[in-house]
Amino acid sequence: MKPHALIGLLAGMLLSSSLYAADSTKPLPLHIGGRVLVESPANQPVSYTYSWPAVYFETAFKGQSLTLKFDDDQNIFRLIVDDKAPVVINKPGKVDYPVESLAPGKHRVRLEKLTETQSTSGRFLGFYTDPSAKPLALPKRKRQIEFIGDSFTVGYGNTSPSRECTDEELFKTTNSQMAFGPLTAKAFDADYQINASSGFGIVRNYNGTSPDKSLLSLYPYTLNNPDQLYHNKHWKPQVIVIGLGTNDFSTALNDNERWKTREALHADYVANYVKFVKQLHSNNARAQFILMNSDQSNGEIAEQVGKVVAQLKGGGLHQVEQIVFKGLDYSGCHWHPSANDDQLLANLLITHLQQKKGIW
Repeated sequence: MKPHALIGLLAGMLLSSSLYAADSTKPLPLHIGGRVLVESPANQPVSYTYSWPAVYFETAFKGQSLTLKFDDDQNIFRLIVDDKAPVVINKPGKVDYPVESLAPGKHRVRLEKLTETQSTSGRFLGFYTDPSAKPLALPKRKRQIEFIGDSFTVGYGNTSPSRECTDEELFKTTNSQMAFGPLTAKAFDADYQINASSGFGIVRNYNGTSPDKSLLSLYPYTLNNPDQLYHNKHWKPQVIVIGLGTNDFSTALNDNERWKTREALHADYVANYVKFVKQLHSNNARAQFILMNSDQSNGEIAEQVGKVVAQLKGGGLHQVEQIVFKGLDYSGCHWHPSANDDQLLANLLITHLQQKKGIW
């Protein structure tokens, strides 16, 4: 037999062995946090496609074998097994990722997406184990909190050691799981969604960019495209926190924008914000709404959000309130909130929610 034929035969045997080993594993049931498109094509494994920030997956089992399957060369993740130190998984690509040195016994596993990907999506293909392993009960949390916002809610560059960042540094130092939303939700053992996108506003984006889009036009969809409307009958958050207005008001109007005066922008912002909250309320009648904003822009943001709250209450929606935060160091990328700021905001929200009676 020629040498190259032998090499080919051996390679084929190794490939067959690898495929056989892969086929001998079984998928574990999982719990999904965030907006995810779940697809089950015929004769194919289930896939989980995502693009919004801070999506997470959880599983639990009794055994000693665990492999994560990815098809994602865009995102950074952290993997937490049994509350041990997180392991960072950087842009894994299409790969099987085995968890090494797993002792026999019961295990709880959590995979968290850290990064923001506005124009791309990734896929997780699930947790896998050996056939002898036993699935255990998944989390069944009764509390749900939704966070809707912009870069402040995303955690834009919040772990950066400097305010000056390249695009790559910004990507690597954005940790949505360390933003105030997940920190707040975890304090209440609540499931959460982070439906936020940097640079977007209620009616106007940062410096007037992408005038055909807004956070309100992105919000209805499962992913960052209009192919799939989001619907989940099990998602009924008791608390909805919205932080939108920084991009609407942080820059001066440009000559080519549709608002000719600041007053016209104010009126459009308030009208659309009120309409948005009413739409959310129609689907979540019990939800407590918290509209958060900073004291930046000489109080312009706070003033306009105050008008939104006043109109909503005047129209009969009483479970809505405003929180104005101040005193942040803004030492993250491009003068955004730092991880320390995010903890301060989380503490503010946690204290506020602890004082609310009957919201859960």
